[in-house]
Amino acid sequence: MLLHVLFLRRRTRFALGRAEARPSEGTRTGRAEARPSEGTRTGRAEARPSDEMTIYFVAGEASGDEHGAALMRALRELVPSLDFAGRGGPKMQTIAGGAFMNWSDSAAVVGLWEVVKRYGYFREQFQLALREIASINPDAVVLIDYPGFNLRLARALRRNTDLQSVRPAELRSAESNTPDRTSSVRTGRMPLFRGKMIYYISPQVWAWNRGRIGQMARSLDLMLCIFPFEAELYNKSGLRTVFVGHPMIENLPARPTREERQPNLVGFFPGSRLREVRKIFPIMMEAAGKILSAREDTHFEVAAASELLALEIRKMLVASPLRKRIHVVTGDAAGTMQRAFAGIVASGTATLEAAYFRLPFVLVYKVSWLTYLAARLVIKTEYLGMPNVLAGRQIIPEFIQHRARPDAISKAVLRLMNDRDARERVISEFDAIIAKLGEGGASAKAARVIVDELNQRQATDEPDFHG
Repeated sequence: MLLHVLFLRRRTRFALGRAEARPSEGTRTGRAEARPSEGTRTGRAEARPSDEMTIYFVAGEASGDEHGAALMRALRELVPSLDFAGRGGPKMQTIAGGAFMNWSDSAAVVGLWEVVKRYGYFREQFQLALREIASINPDAVVLIDYPGFNLRLARALRRNTDLQSVRPAELRSAESNTPDRTSSVRTGRMPLFRGKMIYYISPQVWAWNRGRIGQMARSLDLMLCIFPFEAELYNKSGLRTVFVGHPMIENLPARPTREERQPNLVGFFPGSRLREVRKIFPIMMEAAGKILSAREDTHFEVAAASELLALEIRKMLVASPLRKRIHVVTGDAAGTMQRAFAGIVASGTATLEAAYFRLPFVLVYKVSWLTYLAARLVIKTEYLGMPNVLAGRQIIPEFIQHRARPDAISKAVLRLMNDRDARERVISEFDAIIAKLGEGGASAKAARVIVDELNQRQATDEPDFHG
C-alpha cells in the first residue's frame, strides 16, 4: 500500500498555470450554470438553504471509489438532499449521477515512470478539477486518499489566485459581500476556494514524508483517518483529525462465503493495476511450480480485480504448463481469501483484507528499478505491509523487489500450509491487528463528522443541517 501509491506523490510535480475562468458548462455536475458563490470566496459563511448544498469529491483508484461510494450513501442517509459532484469511479458515479466523472481507470497508475509518461494527462485533469470547483463553488471538497493529486489540489485551492481568473459572477459576489474591501480583494488576489477542505483516508505521509504534515495543516480543515495512530500524529500539527475506523471493517462482513478452507488451495492476489499484475503474477506462477514440486495436490486460485485484469492473467497462463492448475475468478477476492489455505498477496489494502479473513499469507511486491530506488530514498518505515506496520514487527514475510524470488516465496507459503503452529501464531496476530481498526461504521462516522463540519459553516440563525 505504501510503495505502489508513493510514486504518484513524490517529485513529479504538475506545472500548473492559473485556474482558467472557463465554466465547466455543467458537464460534470449536470448544471448549465454555476451557483452564486454566496460569499464563500470572502470567508463569510453566509447561510444558504440546506437543499442547495454540494460536496465535490475526488477519488482516483478502485479502493477510493469503494470507500467514496460508501461515504456518499452514509451522507445521503443523513441529508437526502445533498448534491454530489466531482470525479471518482463507477460506484461513486452511480450514486452521484451520470454527470459525475468516472476517471478511475485512467487515474490509477503505479510507478514513477508511468506518471512521467502521462504528465500531460494529469496536468490537464488537475486544471480541469480547479475550474470545476471554481465554477460549482461547493460547500466542501472531500479528497479521498490519492495524495499525489489530492494534496496538490488542496494547496492549489488555498493558494491566492488572480481574481480575474475566476468567473466574473463570482468576482462580483465576492466584492458585494465584502463591504470593508479586504486587502485580498483590493489587490485582486484571494484563495480560489474558501469552503471546507476535508481529507478522508489519510495519506501515509508518516511513512514517506512527515514534513508535509505541517503543509497539510495549512490547507485542510479536517482529516478523517482510518488508523488509530494517525490521529495523534496529525492533531499534534494543529490539523483537526478524527479517527473514524477503517471502512474495510464495515464492508467485509457482508461478504462471508461460509465455505470451509480447502487445505490444498493457495490464493493469488496480484494487485488491482495492470502494471502490477504484469510484474507480480509471473513471480506467482513460478512460485506455484515450486509449491507443486513439494505438494503435488495443490491447486491455485487467482483473484482478478476486474475483467480487464482477468483477461491479462489468462493471456499469461496460455503458455504455462500450470494453466490447468490455476483458476481465475473476477471480483471475488473476499471469497478466495475465505476458501484458500494460504496466499500470496501484493502489497495494498488486500493485505488487511486477508488479515481480516484470517488467511495466512506472504507479501510480494515488485516495481521498476527506477521506482524502487526512488522509494528507498523517501520511505521511512521498516515494513511495507500494513499488518506489519500496525504490529510494529514482522508477522508476515515480505518479499520486495530483488527479494521476490520464487524459491524463497514458495518455502514461506509451504511453511504456512504445513506448520500448524506457525499458522495459528499468524492468525492470532491478525485478530489483534484487526481489533485496532475499530468496530465498523467508519462511513457513518465520517459522514456525521462531515455534516457537523458543514453545520459550522451555516449562519448562526440557520437551522442545524441534519436532514
